[in-house]
Parts: sequence; structure tokens; C-alpha cells
Amino acid sequence: MRPWIDRLHRAEDGLLACLLIVMIVLAGTQILMRNLFDSGFVWIDPLLRVMVLWLGLIGATVASRHNKHIRIDLLSRSFKRNTHRLIQSLVAQVSAWTCLVIAWFGMDWIRLDYDEAVTTFAGIPAWTVEIIVPLAFALIGLRYLVRSFRSAQLHLLHRKVVVRRAE
Repeated sequence: MRPWIDRLHRAEDGLLACLLIVMIVLAGTQILMRNLFDSGFVWIDPLLRVMVLWLGLIGATVASRHNKHIRIDLLSRSFKRNTHRLIQSLVAQVSAWTCLVIAWFGMDWIRLDYDEAVTTFAGIPAWTVEIIVPLAFALIGLRYLVRSFRSAQLHLLHRKVVVRRAE
């Protein structure tokens, strides 16, 4: 299982780097074309908007891999470590199921656009551009689901150790 996960991480990192490089080159080209030749490519601006969406969502999957998402952590110092683990598990559960619901409805959106043959700029099928939404949210949801189970497992393991010490 681990080699598959390592390949996924490398693919995420590689795609993130490639998207960023291509975006910089395309934006720079568009700026130069507009300033030097009073022209440009019509398709670059909508493509850059799509690439920003992809970059943001792939960046979110990488952030979820490292548990570096934005969070409000006001009370974590108020609880004991084991209680904090339980709270982390519950928060991860809510995050996971929220992301999985978004992924589910994202797939409905993709199916509708596919069935209706909706197109974007340059006649590209809309579903190919939008597919990142359910994929990214499903991956983030699965990562938080796994994190939730791990936190709960640590919480229960700690409780068993504490109970045994008390006996």
C-alpha cells in the first residue's frame, strides 16, 4: 500500500509544480504579447482561470496530506492531550464527511455536464475541466477519515494504558 501512496504524493507534487510553471509561462507570454504586440491569445485567460482552480484544489490535497489546512484552534491548549486527540478525531470526521458530500455532489455535477455535452472555451468538454472538484474533495475526505480513525485509535490506546496503570 505504501508505494501506491508514495506515487500519489509524487504525482500531486509534480502536478502542482508543472501547473505553476505553465501558469507563469502562459501569463508572462500573454503580458508580453499584449504590451509588445497589442495582441494576445484568446484562450490563455480562460485557461489560466481553470489552472488556478486546479492549482488551488491540488494544493488543498497536499495541505490535507500534511494536516496544514486552516483551522481555528482556540481551545486545544485547554484540554489534556488525550482529550485533544478525541476532539481532533471528531473534527476530522466532520471534515471528512463534509468533503465526501461535496465530492458526491461534484460527481453529479460532472455527470450532468457530461450528459448535456456542456463545453468550455475552445470547445473543451466542461467535465474535463471540472473533474478536479470531486477528485480533490474525495481525496481530502479520505485523508481526514483516515486521520480521524488514527486519532481515535490513539485516544483509545492511551485510555487503556491509563486504566492499566490505575489498576
